Amino acid sequence: MSFTKETIFKLLPLFNQVRDQESGNSLVPGQEFDGPLKALLGLIAEQIAVLEENFDQLYDDQFIETCAEWVVPYIGGLVGTRGLITFPGASFSERAQVANTISYRRRKGTAAVLEQLARDVTGWTANVVEYFQLLATTQYLNHLRPTNLSVSALRNWEKMEYVNTPFDKLTRTLDVRNIESRRGKYNIPNVGIFLWRLDSYSITSAPAYKVDDRRYKFDALGKDTQLYNHPVPEDEITHLSTPVNVPMPISRTVMYNYTDDYYGVDRSVFIDDKEFVSICNLSDATDGSGDWVNMPQSKVAVDPVLGRIAFPALQPPPQKVSVNYYYGFSDKIGGGEYARSDSFMSELAVVQVPNQHPTIQAALNVLEQTGGIIEITDNAYYIETPSVKIADGKKIEIRAQDKQRPVLVLDDDLEIFGGENAVLSLNGLLVSGGCLRLPETDGSGKVNQLDSLQVTHCTLLPGPSAQIGTVATQSQQPRLIVEMADVTVKINKSITGAIRASDSSTVYISNSIVDALSDNAVAYCGLNGLDSYGAVLQVENTTVIGKVATRIMQLASNVIFYAASAKDANDILPVTAQRLQEGCVRYSYIPPGSRLPRRFNCQPADDTDATRIRPMFNSLKYGDAAYCQLSRLCAVEITEGADNEAEMGVFRDLYQPQRLTNLRTRLNEYLRFSLQAGIFLAS
Repeated sequence: MSFTKETIFKLLPLFNQVRDQESGNSLVPGQEFDGPLKALLGLIAEQIAVLEENFDQLYDDQFIETCAEWVVPYIGGLVGTRGLITFPGASFSERAQVANTISYRRRKGTAAVLEQLARDVTGWTANVVEYFQLLATTQYLNHLRPTNLSVSALRNWEKMEYVNTPFDKLTRTLDVRNIESRRGKYNIPNVGIFLWRLDSYSITSAPAYKVDDRRYKFDALGKDTQLYNHPVPEDEITHLSTPVNVPMPISRTVMYNYTDDYYGVDRSVFIDDKEFVSICNLSDATDGSGDWVNMPQSKVAVDPVLGRIAFPALQPPPQKVSVNYYYGFSDKIGGGEYARSDSFMSELAVVQVPNQHPTIQAALNVLEQTGGIIEITDNAYYIETPSVKIADGKKIEIRAQDKQRPVLVLDDDLEIFGGENAVLSLNGLLVSGGCLRLPETDGSGKVNQLDSLQVTHCTLLPGPSAQIGTVATQSQQPRLIVEMADVTVKINKSITGAIRASDSSTVYISNSIVDALSDNAVAYCGLNGLDSYGAVLQVENTTVIGKVATRIMQLASNVIFYAASAKDANDILPVTAQRLQEGCVRYSYIPPGSRLPRRFNCQPADDTDATRIRPMFNSLKYGDAAYCQLSRLCAVEITEGADNEAEMGVFRDLYQPQRLTNLRTRLNEYLRFSLQAGIFLAS
């Protein structure tokens, strides 16, 4: 029963109701008002409603699914759940962890629950291996195990293919070293937990790069790219991961023998409407001719290791090739088919390319005076060099539609010119060739008054660019040149080549990679090269490959400056600021010999540790899945040296040390007595 004002009032004798209503109506002739008694009952009903809500919540607080947030730790304490480190973007919640505790403990000690636990608390794909099942043992004749063979069959291609991977099924002799220190594996009490830090990201209906009439590459920029598996979800907790359930590279042998698992419209790899393909090695010929080996005669050939496609000689060459595939990377930066809508501009008119306008330049001509949004709705090549002009006080955003990654191919510099308080935003674009240039004046001598340039979720290709269509091969060059004064450039979640910026402008870089391709090259400086200081710089959560020279290092926080030390007195310093009285550098790796303003908790703390404490990367080649990923051999002062105790650099916000700590915290609850677990990073 709900105790509202009307409900309580109707419980009174009818005589009292009538008299009270007459009293209320007498206050203002011709209008009805509640009498004093009914008004009093209204106040009482409000307090009863508060009590009812409190009683209902007390009942709900008995269950983890419906309890208030502050009750979650208390219920967790009742079932003995250990608290986890929470961080922004975590894939788990304390409520879910407490709710799953009982169901997990019913399967305590099993490989299935350890695998599910690892997924839940790290957010990474996981696989668990019970190494006692892979020990070479002398068998009891009354209890034979035919699958546990001490001798490996070299003709079993599948076992040979997965040697030294998490799916290695070959038996081994006893290894008594400790698995917790990741030195030994094969022992009776040992359980291995493998984690995939890299994820696979999709590219759909994208143009393949044309080498010639019969040779193509999956990557639109013409790089050799390792293709990755798109993990198949596991529906049951009792299911242990197999190679198709994890984001791992696709090998030639595996794809050849399990083509149907990897090739198809809804699989990891697909080419146009080609239903049948052959899998082979399409490596470069060793005779220096530039040809590929194993060119096919009757079927389309695919090389998943190099990301290459060869069309057969006995069929007409294709006119256009579109591909679907997955690539590996650590995080959602640089543009791609991941959700980016939270970074879009809003409240501006939207025009679409190519639905409404055939080219980006045609759309820019329409929006020059009014401002607006140019949204690219496909993954095609856009071979053009737009000239951007924005009227006073207007904003223009050139962006890829959510879940798209178009390629803008420049054959010259993309010049950006704006009036007073004008703003240009680039979002989700992959830019090859040329550079973004902010000139001082336009062709007529008018001064450029652009207020700001924003580059978000974009890639300004580091290094040289290959020939695409009518645009010739271009050598390595800076990808952003800021000639004008008093402009603000903001780069976020992006990958870019070297930057040159006037010392009277300001550049903000966050959660990005600035890559000059070498620790001896110059990643950031002024317009006159090595001898000039670049714009005022504020850089956070970023990895910079190459030397840096700035007028003022306003702030550097959680940054890895990967630059070579000066070889002699005439060589440029690795990282230098012209003015040392302003600015601050905190929680960053600074190469020895750098000249910067005051530092706080930077590494190495002194020169004696400089040899040991230095960044070590799994790859510094753009396009590799492990690009700019710190090696597991890197010093802990760097891998846990950020202000949030995560790693320095571009992947700080992944909170990788916290994920591993959470897993170690929970493991002891679910391991059987006497078992030991080792955590291994599979990628």
